[in-house]
Amino acid sequence: MSELIIALSIIMVKVTVVFSVLMLMVAYVPLMERKVLGHMQVRHGPRRVGWHGLLQPIADGLKLFFKEEIIVDHANKGLYHLAPVLYMTCALALYAVIPFGNEINILGRVIPLHIADVNIGILYIFAISSLGIYGVVLAGWSSNNKYSLLGAIRASAQMISYELPLGLSIIGVVMLAGSLSMVEIVNAQENVWFILLQPFGFLLYLICAFAECSRTPFDLVECENELVAGYQTEYSSMKFALFYMAEYTHIIAVSAIAVTLFLGGWRDPLMSPVVWVLERIPVLGSLTIQLIGLVPPVVWFLMKVISFVFFFIWVRATFPRFRYDQLMGFGWKVLLPLTLVNIVITAFIMIIV
Repeated sequence: MSELIIALSIIMVKVTVVFSVLMLMVAYVPLMERKVLGHMQVRHGPRRVGWHGLLQPIADGLKLFFKEEIIVDHANKGLYHLAPVLYMTCALALYAVIPFGNEINILGRVIPLHIADVNIGILYIFAISSLGIYGVVLAGWSSNNKYSLLGAIRASAQMISYELPLGLSIIGVVMLAGSLSMVEIVNAQENVWFILLQPFGFLLYLICAFAECSRTPFDLVECENELVAGYQTEYSSMKFALFYMAEYTHIIAVSAIAVTLFLGGWRDPLMSPVVWVLERIPVLGSLTIQLIGLVPPVVWFLMKVISFVFFFIWVRATFPRFRYDQLMGFGWKVLLPLTLVNIVITAFIMIIV
């Protein structure tokens, strides 16, 4: 009984820590986006609240919390309230199977740095992310607004269309690792990261991830000149904030999944080829290996994730928006066949080599 209580306590502590760090990132990634976009467009971005605007997320959160909540007269009240909660819950549930580090030893007890290790981790991620679309559809339909409904239909069509090539893009990784467990996939990258073995699959995953998160150039869900603000047009106050929090939670999630599947997860860059090269550099090589080894695995994981988030922002500042027919055609006519080709090539190489 005591072991059960200890195990449950450890899980609760893990969930609390992960949730706290994630909410901190969700609060400050929008500030990072505004500052990076500002510098890319030769302007300052937020600077008024706190030193260089560091307290801006807190000010925005307080403003949204105290804003008056307006509910349209003919909205379906139950589904209207449920939609943002469902969307945010599905976004948070993705982190349950992502490993953030190897393991730590506390008071003689070895604690793995992941909430859960299930042998179908990737299937769990795709199942939960597929449920998130219900929050978007319910938000558009329950608002009793034709623009919100059109935005929800667009979002559902886009997410369903790109989920298929997104799932197929990581089949090569599953074939190489021989497991659906996220922990086992990270362990399989001890000698070489899968981005080196699956560069084409990584590129396809990256494109589909932008579409799944409705980020530029795939942000047709919130096409302001056509749909006002899309499915969340009729939302205000904290319900409006929940949708945007869920969007940034999804961005961090797909970045963490990309890091886990293709960039070795929490592992440092000391793969076999890298070590072989560094060992042949006098003095500097051995010093570099020692310095890399001093960085904790969790820090490596966070640095990789933040780098991906920065790339999301960089793309937003660079590319224009697609037309909707281009977006759908690109998903079905280009990405889907390419992901199938990647699977065939991977299987062929595995058999030959």
